[in-house]
Amino acid sequence: MTFVRNFRDIAAAIILAWGWKRATIALVAGAASTLAMAPFNAWPVLFLTFPVMVWLIDGAGAGRMQGVPAAAMAGWWFGLGYFVPGLYWIGYAFLVDAPTFAWLLPFAILGLPAYLALFTATGFALARLIWPGDASRVLALAAGLTIGEWLRGHLLTGFPWNSFGYALTEPLALAQTASLIGLWGLTFLSVAIFATPAVLIDGGSRARRPWLAPVIAVLALVAMAVYGAVRLTLQPTRQVANVKLRIMQPNLPQDARFNYAAKPQVMQKYLALSDRATGPQSSGVRDVNVLIWPESAFPFFLTREADAMAQIAELLPKGTVLITGAVRAPDVPPGARITRAYNSIYVIDHDGSVLSIYDKLHLVPFGEFLPFQDLMEKLGFVQLTKVSGGFIPGTRRKTMEIPGAPRMLPLICYEAVFPGDIESRDDRAGWMVNLTNDGWFGVSTGPYQHLQQARLRAIEEGLPMVRAANTGVSAVIDPVGRIVARLGLGAEGVLDSGLPSAIAPTVYARVGDMPAALLVALAMVLVIRRRRRGSSTS
Repeated sequence: MTFVRNFRDIAAAIILAWGWKRATIALVAGAASTLAMAPFNAWPVLFLTFPVMVWLIDGAGAGRMQGVPAAAMAGWWFGLGYFVPGLYWIGYAFLVDAPTFAWLLPFAILGLPAYLALFTATGFALARLIWPGDASRVLALAAGLTIGEWLRGHLLTGFPWNSFGYALTEPLALAQTASLIGLWGLTFLSVAIFATPAVLIDGGSRARRPWLAPVIAVLALVAMAVYGAVRLTLQPTRQVANVKLRIMQPNLPQDARFNYAAKPQVMQKYLALSDRATGPQSSGVRDVNVLIWPESAFPFFLTREADAMAQIAELLPKGTVLITGAVRAPDVPPGARITRAYNSIYVIDHDGSVLSIYDKLHLVPFGEFLPFQDLMEKLGFVQLTKVSGGFIPGTRRKTMEIPGAPRMLPLICYEAVFPGDIESRDDRAGWMVNLTNDGWFGVSTGPYQHLQQARLRAIEEGLPMVRAANTGVSAVIDPVGRIVARLGLGAEGVLDSGLPSAIAPTVYARVGDMPAALLVALAMVLVIRRRRRGSSTS
């Protein structure tokens, strides 16, 4: 009884808090919620922090306009607390060329979270608009935040990093539900499940059985775990016959990757690493038929450097191809100055011929282009990659033919974090390749979060994911999310592995976000009906 009394006292203090106390509570709860993301994956903390969201919205009812502005403000503070520690690592990128970009560091580590927090505020405001007086208000919050998170993943190019649904991706059995409902469905379930302890304070006319919602939440977690365990048992890792991969992780400093004078050292390192023997029975690159190098691997336009192409041809034995990232120059008249470029993936055969090219579609704002590029450049701004005019986006996503292996779906850098935006329904690949350079972000939580999100794409689509990262984490992931091989953050070396086989298209691969949209719609219908019923009986 003492525990229950103390629990209700804490809830009452949060509900009645106002002004700076209310903002501080929201900020601290948001910051603590970051522990649910990689590499910590301490998702039980959300059973403590997500009820705070419910109580903050409960307390917003004392404000004007039915409490919507007060709820939105609380959501903004919660979001700010969540995104600052969750995305602090973005600041590392501004220290790579500190004389040019260090002054922007405060804007990066505070400005971006402040913007992203607007979507959390939107979720709180939407929830408050339909807020009922009983336990179903947890569903109102889940629906509102799922809509807010979906908007965050789509508006102004989108940035769905660390969406709340990633809390349910560890242990791996829980993550299997993504094969049915995707990230946005997991986001809905995360909020609905972890916020339920908030209703334990309900009593009297509000709820006869306040314990029922938390019990249902625990049963939902158990059901997810059972479904996931069964799915993992029924889907062991199988390998594509006669396909051997080698991922080269050079752990190259950022200044070398963008310094043309470092060309000889870069090529020497790549060639030596790629042909490194990994044991007494190893013959180096001759043991594999697909060699993979990371994103933007060269400080020069690869196909315009004949000696570099010749070195690659000399490295590759017959029957082996190279998949590599590289900056690609657009077609321009001879002698014309190159001012813009593509961020691309090349497939190169053993004779040095280019078999196919993919140009990155989803460019990184402020990294690969500037919003209102011409105006910003006139004001003296430049993106982190210092490409005048910004990178040129590709025109379409397409699979790439890989000799001796299944067709491959290319993803560059953070293209792997966008659910449902990576796989063509009518051109299904046999595997996905994610080339990235997380060296921008140092030894931080960022690369682990990137790996977590790429792994969820594999589960959603039922396709293996192969990652080649400059500084790590490089990995081979099977289609249900098992990491079958990995090379750690900050390590230099090669990773040899077979290629896991794809499985049949998942429910999510076939119907996309429809199940998640249905969950949100049903929750909103239920909540609105409960709200109207409460209004008619009051």
